[in-house]
Amino acid sequence: MQSGGHSVVSLEGLVSDADKEKVEFLISAEIPDWSREGKALLVWDPARSLLASLRAYQHHCESRSLLAAAHRKVAVLRHRFWSAVTGADIPLTCKIDGGLMLPHPNGIVIHPEARIGPNCLIFQQVTIGIGDGGAPVIEGNVDIGAGAKLLGRIVVGARAKIGANAVVIRDVPSAATAVGVPAKIIRRSQTGDRG
Repeated sequence: MQSGGHSVVSLEGLVSDADKEKVEFLISAEIPDWSREGKALLVWDPARSLLASLRAYQHHCESRSLLAAAHRKVAVLRHRFWSAVTGADIPLTCKIDGGLMLPHPNGIVIHPEARIGPNCLIFQQVTIGIGDGGAPVIEGNVDIGAGAKLLGRIVVGARAKIGANAVVIRDVPSAATAVGVPAKIIRRSQTGDRG
């Protein structure tokens, strides 16, 4: 399949269930996959529309022309609309690398000081907020389950998984799984932290 002059390959159906963990490492923890945020024109996709408005605002902030100022205002209006539709609180000034996926963006709250790496996956009702000393840093290709809370100056390592409704108040190593209240590390991947 061709998309904008680039070949797009789908891995669905090509990989057995036994190889699912190997496929996970095909998604980079360092290089953003911008196709994960892509949206077709006039398609109802609130999550991707919210991200598109955020990206448009940040892009037009780099220019000081009058036209860029008008584009910023339009991006702010789009962001407010899609924030109301999704019930998400993701500030326009967030530091979010490319490839973010929000399958169900309802109720997601991200503090403006939080840092989110490339190709992360965040489900509904997740809170990424400040605590003692600052906001979380989430490295690349991290999956965050529904209802999870990540609070304070913590680092979530690349390829980590945060379970649903977990409350994370301590660092999570790369390729580890954290679950519970407060979150505990229950598993570390045998494949390590390959990028």
